Amino acid sequence: MEPTEDKILANIIAIRNKKGFSQDYMASKIGLKQSGYGLIERGDRRLQVFTLLQIALVFEVHVVDLILYPTEFSTREVDDIKATLTVELKKDKKDQVLKLVFGDNNLEILNK
Repeated sequence: MEPTEDKILANIIAIRNKKGFSQDYMASKIGLKQSGYGLIERGDRRLQVFTLLQIALVFEVHVVDLILYPTEFSTREVDDIKATLTVELKKDKKDQVLKLVFGDNNLEILNK
């Protein structure tokens, strides 16, 4: 059976209650007023993808867990998410940063 928005909202409410979070707490964490968050949970305001992502972060679960709860619900850490940072530096600064990060091994890394 394909999950519906009503089922996802029911999952969100169930997880929120299980974690002991109030609507007011959830609203403050995702940048809404309690009344606006309440509208989402009641289905009176459309659940946007960005809001779903924010809720998952507050619950410290993956979005798929919000959709499939309780069958696939897991308590995986949000720390599992990988991020890449790109910094542009002039050559002299780049060499300094590489030496700071990698020590004397930076030449080996650059030559690969």
